[in-house]
Amino acid sequence: MLSAFHARPLVELKSRDKSKIESVLAYGDRVLVGLSTGSLRIYRTKEFTDDPEAAPAEEGEKPKIDLLRDEDKFSKKPIQQLAIIKEANVLISLSDAHVSFHDLQTYVLSERLERSKGATSFAVISYVVKDPDTGIPSIVSKLAVAVKRKVMVWSWHDMEPSDLIEESTLPSTVKLITWANGSSLLAGMDPGYVLVDLPTGKITEINRIVDQGEAAGARFGAINSSGMGYMGMGSWVPKPMATKLQEGVMMLAKDVNTLFIDMEGTPVEKRQVPWATAPEAVGYSYPYLLSLATSRGVLEVRNPETLSLLQSIKLADATIMHVPQPNISLAHAGKGFLVASDRCIWRMSAVDYPSQIDELTAAGRFDETLSLVGQLEDTLIEDKEGILRDIKIQKAHQLFDQRKYRDSLDLFSEAGAPPAKVVALYPPLIAGDSSKHFHEKAEDNDQGDDTDRPTSPNQETSVNGAASRSILSAVPLLGSDTASVKLTKAEKDTTSFSKNTAFSMEEKELKYAVNELCAFLAQARVQIQRHMNYDGELKDKTTSQHSRPPYFTLVAQDYHTVTDWRQALFDVATLVDTTLFRAYMFARPQLAGSLFRLDNFCSPTVVEEKLYESGRYNDLIDFLHGKKLHRQALELLDKFGKGEGGVAGGEVDEALRGPRRIVSYLQQLPFELIDLILQFAEWPIRKDPELGMEIFVADTENAETLPRHQVLEFLENNSHSLARQYLEHVIHELGDDTTDFHDRLISLYLERLNKESSNSPAVLASTDEVRGKLEGLLRSSTHYSRQLALRLLPIDSPSFYECRAIILSKLGRHREALQIYVFDMKDYSKAEEYCNATYLEHTISAAAPTTKVSPSTTAVVDPDDPSQAQSVYTDLLSLYLTPPSGHKENLDAALQLLSHHGSRLPALSTLNLLPTSLPVKNLESYFRGRMRAAHSLAREEAIVAALSGVEKTAIEAALLIGDDEASGTSTAKGRSRRIVLEENRLCAVCNKRFGRAAVRVYPDGEVTHYGCADPRRDVGESPRSPRSLPIRGIGVR
Repeated sequence: MLSAFHARPLVELKSRDKSKIESVLAYGDRVLVGLSTGSLRIYRTKEFTDDPEAAPAEEGEKPKIDLLRDEDKFSKKPIQQLAIIKEANVLISLSDAHVSFHDLQTYVLSERLERSKGATSFAVISYVVKDPDTGIPSIVSKLAVAVKRKVMVWSWHDMEPSDLIEESTLPSTVKLITWANGSSLLAGMDPGYVLVDLPTGKITEINRIVDQGEAAGARFGAINSSGMGYMGMGSWVPKPMATKLQEGVMMLAKDVNTLFIDMEGTPVEKRQVPWATAPEAVGYSYPYLLSLATSRGVLEVRNPETLSLLQSIKLADATIMHVPQPNISLAHAGKGFLVASDRCIWRMSAVDYPSQIDELTAAGRFDETLSLVGQLEDTLIEDKEGILRDIKIQKAHQLFDQRKYRDSLDLFSEAGAPPAKVVALYPPLIAGDSSKHFHEKAEDNDQGDDTDRPTSPNQETSVNGAASRSILSAVPLLGSDTASVKLTKAEKDTTSFSKNTAFSMEEKELKYAVNELCAFLAQARVQIQRHMNYDGELKDKTTSQHSRPPYFTLVAQDYHTVTDWRQALFDVATLVDTTLFRAYMFARPQLAGSLFRLDNFCSPTVVEEKLYESGRYNDLIDFLHGKKLHRQALELLDKFGKGEGGVAGGEVDEALRGPRRIVSYLQQLPFELIDLILQFAEWPIRKDPELGMEIFVADTENAETLPRHQVLEFLENNSHSLARQYLEHVIHELGDDTTDFHDRLISLYLERLNKESSNSPAVLASTDEVRGKLEGLLRSSTHYSRQLALRLLPIDSPSFYECRAIILSKLGRHREALQIYVFDMKDYSKAEEYCNATYLEHTISAAAPTTKVSPSTTAVVDPDDPSQAQSVYTDLLSLYLTPPSGHKENLDAALQLLSHHGSRLPALSTLNLLPTSLPVKNLESYFRGRMRAAHSLAREEAIVAALSGVEKTAIEAALLIGDDEASGTSTAKGRSRRIVLEENRLCAVCNKRFGRAAVRVYPDGEVTHYGCADPRRDVGESPRSPRSLPIRGIGVR
């Protein structure tokens, strides 16, 4: 068992001394002993000190102690309890049912508290409080005395006693009292326990946790009203006991029953302390729970978290336990305490914490060790985090040897164990060279005599008594893994294994263990990714060679010996990913692909060989892509796509045949690899042009960022139709404005139209489609060279009349364009549509700069303005009425044009063009249109004037009555607003009351005396804003 404390006799009464020890008190180097005769003995010991640096005494060594004084007249009755308030220099004693104050130096009686008559116990507390205003700390001490059913509290503030005595009355006689904190008391009675809140006087009953089916509100430790105890024991009632444990938790005890509560009195879910017999006293010496069993004369030391028994110390007839109150920091606690019987006092000397930790660890009690270290303050032990980590790793090894693989690997992960140590527990099939290294050493050791072989200190005994056995020795060597990753010498030296080879493991159990390893390695990968990029560079390069980086736990070797942290972490990353690959291939092959679709540190040699041999070509391609080995991947895909490259002439998966897989791969490559893309895109383009074009026209960022000139040149060398398709995508979908692309697309369209000579319906339909695309591009694009396009068009081909007209229109040569429609195409409707489009384009562009345009702005134009776009209609009319030589006039088309668009033609030039022999009756529609346009303009001006009047009225209404008033609300604003001046209102300038003086009101609602008004405040006012006017009197509106 643990040796947390050593018992050393401190004071022993001589055989002729008839007195008995009733109470003890220790502080500093003093030990005060209260006797049954009323005497007080004061001892001084050199070992009992508050100095945390003092060396502990050896077990059995008797401390040096001197009797300084013997106050035989200290009291007439036995001294039942002692305590001190050091700051006030007060010694407190309980004797003859009274509490008395004594001078701490002279032990002379200072005061006997008559109000404490009938006292049964008391409790003292000292704590530090800060003044809320100044922040200055001060010490507050309090004394709580239990007098029958009452609890009375005396207090001291910075050594000065307070005249205020707080008093609370409880339901029953108080037999135990202790402080929960500076403002609340715990009182133990026969009916149970209560928590008293001193500032509010609130009394809270402590109820135990109710079992299912039991009535709620059951008190802990309650007895029935008859006062009966246990059968055969008459009216004996177990006394209440309580002790404060770690911060925020208290333990209550009655007989063998216990209850743990928080500072609010709420029960805490915790099992009962497994005491064999009822303790006489309980206490807490940081960080242990103490109990004194008088019937057995044993002091039990337990872990307050696990409640496990750690140490039993035989102390004959011991009935008293005194634990000195800790100071402000727990670093001064747990240094020892006193236990006393009627005739002897023992000092319990604490063993240093590192020794206790080593002792528990050597005994294999890892849970208790973890609990103990977790309760200790960081200042009490060096490298607490590292100690916890080492203990967890040892416990995880123990669990692994017991074949509890899930628990073991979870604990390895929680502790942050180096992956090299965990991987080394597995056979070569999983661990590679790491495991082989151990087997080589094990074989060398097996050559010696077994009787001379030293036992491994890490071997543990399992629950059934058999020696622990490692999974490494359980699996036979399943073959040489020639492509495994080689560990560094430092990693090999840090691996440790169990060496018992007494059994063989089945494949099912190994798979279970490997599955748990996969989860551990996955977490290790996440940790590595936080500190290292996949290119092998550290994310934080500020770490020096002599400092300990945050990822040092991943490296198995001692961080003092590491010279290159980047290389050390890279080796760990390679080991983790390569081992994870082997584990997936063995236990969960279906997950191997997910590892290679992400960036990884796997050894390419190992992975490529394994995947190719197993026929997992898709995973191999994903892996090569992740490693950016694109040429190797594309060469394989090219072979697979053509039905070649299988293992031993085997067939390739159907998904890899054909060009689709290589096209998908090429789509993922960035534009920097354009040469590689074009090299391997040639076969897919020839095999399946539509699919191959997805490399260049897919809706992906990679396709959009490819160098377009290089792609265009590549496609033109293969097929002009594909080049045309690519240019259409670049221009229409990506919006590329490059003139070269537009010109090249026009030339490709013309090349296509000039080449076709077949009259089949399919060819004619395709030709019409291409011609339509050409005309659409010429009409919509503004980025091609018009002169070049005009030169490329055949002059006498009727198929390109429309194209020539479009280009002439773009050049502003409208008359020439109209001549094509009128004389070459003889399509008068298209000529009229052309004039309409030109007219609308001009009028809309002319109206664009204005900020506010009415709906009819584009239609109302002065037809007699020569700068307007009506000239295009005049050109068309002149072509109808005065055609060039070789063409006849077209009076019907001219009259139709005048009928439809007469209002857009200048009157003078129009009438001059008309033949003099034309009857006026034929011009009726023309004149009607002219007059209707004039009246429309006049009516629009009238409507605009009327709307302006309505707007003016709305603005004036808002000025007079305000916006809210105009909208129907009751608040008066505008010029009808009012200001109410109350008697207490002051001038904003002189801060005096207004009285009946004249005032001035500003537009923002501010009011001043008229004489205090600032004339400069009127400077920025709007001409329509309410002017400030003098107002006289109070409450004037």
